[in-house]
Amino acid sequence: MRYLRMFTNAVAAGVLGAIYVAVLVLILNPQVPLVSPTTARWFGAIVSFYGLHLTVAVYIVILVREVLASRPLHPGWLSVRLLAWLGAMFAAVSAAITWANLQGFRAVLGESASGHMQTAAVAGTVAAVVLVGIAVLRYSFGKMGSRATGVLLTVALLASIAVPVWVRGPGQVPVPVVRRAVTPALVEAGQGSVLASVAPRVRLLLIDGASLGAIRDGAGAGRLPNLGRILDRGAVMDLATLKPTQAEPVWTAAATGKYPVKNGVRTNAVFRVSPSDTEVVDLLPDYCFAYGLVYQQHITAERRTPDDIRARMLWDILADYGLASGIVRWPLTFPVTSARGYLISDQFHLGTSSPLRLSDARAGAPTSAVDIAREVFDASSLPEATREVVAASEAVVGDPRAQWDRVYRDVAMALEPLFAPHVTALRLTGVDAVSHADWSAGDPARPADRRSGDAALFEAAYRDLDRYVGFELARLRPGDLLLVVSGFGMEPVTWPKRALAQLLGAPALTGSHEAAPDGFLLAYGRDVARAELSRGSIVDLAPTVLYYLGLPVGRDMDGFARTGIFVRAYQREHPVTFISTHEK
Repeated sequence: MRYLRMFTNAVAAGVLGAIYVAVLVLILNPQVPLVSPTTARWFGAIVSFYGLHLTVAVYIVILVREVLASRPLHPGWLSVRLLAWLGAMFAAVSAAITWANLQGFRAVLGESASGHMQTAAVAGTVAAVVLVGIAVLRYSFGKMGSRATGVLLTVALLASIAVPVWVRGPGQVPVPVVRRAVTPALVEAGQGSVLASVAPRVRLLLIDGASLGAIRDGAGAGRLPNLGRILDRGAVMDLATLKPTQAEPVWTAAATGKYPVKNGVRTNAVFRVSPSDTEVVDLLPDYCFAYGLVYQQHITAERRTPDDIRARMLWDILADYGLASGIVRWPLTFPVTSARGYLISDQFHLGTSSPLRLSDARAGAPTSAVDIAREVFDASSLPEATREVVAASEAVVGDPRAQWDRVYRDVAMALEPLFAPHVTALRLTGVDAVSHADWSAGDPARPADRRSGDAALFEAAYRDLDRYVGFELARLRPGDLLLVVSGFGMEPVTWPKRALAQLLGAPALTGSHEAAPDGFLLAYGRDVARAELSRGSIVDLAPTVLYYLGLPVGRDMDGFARTGIFVRAYQREHPVTFISTHEK
């Protein structure tokens, strides 16, 4: 019976911890109504997942204490003394996780939600302090005053849940924004042709997971001569990325110049407990294994689509001014509806395996570009070195996208001469896949003699990137601008995470970008200054491209035109111009 009473206290503590996680999910997703069937289902899913695991963990802790302590426990069915310590512990951990999530997701949440979350974090911290005081008080006086401390404990626990929920509010209903169709309406056709004839050309090379430290290290050793040339003669800037560091929200922010609170894309998926849920959660908390809900199938994840984007992308804005774009492999572009120039989605390779070849018709535009891309994919054969990189990265990371880097580059090279776009963009993912798998081989923070002996995979990925940068440098014309942009960097996986991965049977990754390390921007061209600039943001990319093309920057954009990239003479001759918005 004594052990059964220990178990009931463990159940109470486990449910309490699960409720704290549920409240945090509601705070991170203010668009979900507080009172709704969706919220009830989420509470049920979280309590069933976390409640079970936390109950087992707490019960094991109690049993270990029972073995090691000299005085055995004789708790009641709901022990004030035991629950005071457990409640204080869970409240303190919940407050710490709330503060950590606020720090990481501040840019994603927006000003209003961040303010509410900060108030909730303060309330949680105060509640944790009060609960610790109650635990000390109960421990000091034993059974004396147990009824008073029991009432105080109950009030404090309820307040630690109710106050953050009250601060969060009933839910913010998002104002629906209809994404405007791509119509070049801001300039007359004649003006557009004049602008197109005088506008410079911008070439964007987008790299997932590239680290500026690794590039500096390789360039210094002479392994990356082309990237070293940009470091020596061009502009370099760290870019603050977004968290979670996923390609969809990061590159959508880069293309719109707006943070997710304005562009509508906070993560790469939306989450539902039931298919009937009309309100969806799109941001799960960090530092508490929340994606275990997906892995254990308590909730389902649905990929984002272009319809989720609530702001206009860079190529849509350029189309207003009669400028054509050549976009290859940008996330959240499938299905493609239309394009001025050409647009090949990052899902194009999925259609190549279909016998009827129907899906790749929606993965690009116009039809002539789709036909050419299809021919390139059909005729593609990977070089031996690339095949080795692909095979090794897939074996460790399980990322099939890495194999398509070379083919998408061939598609971009085949299409560009036919459409003559003013802005080209190509995204590569191989460095990210290899860095996840073999970051320990080339971590610039480690001494060279202490790095992994098998660094061939890591170095091959960066040398492949360097060769393509050299190709881009060779075909730059006077006035062209080359921007090599990494959306997020890479850092070592901590040993606790590696140990946990081994315990769960997950891939043994050595590189991670979960903690949102900075990306970077490298600029090269005739008008580019030789400089290392102060830290910018990923949302600065679209305004900077608009500025260089001589187009106005939207005042509603969160990013800024980074004029410091360019020489002073260019800045004097080309002042920044503004427009209230490009959305209407």
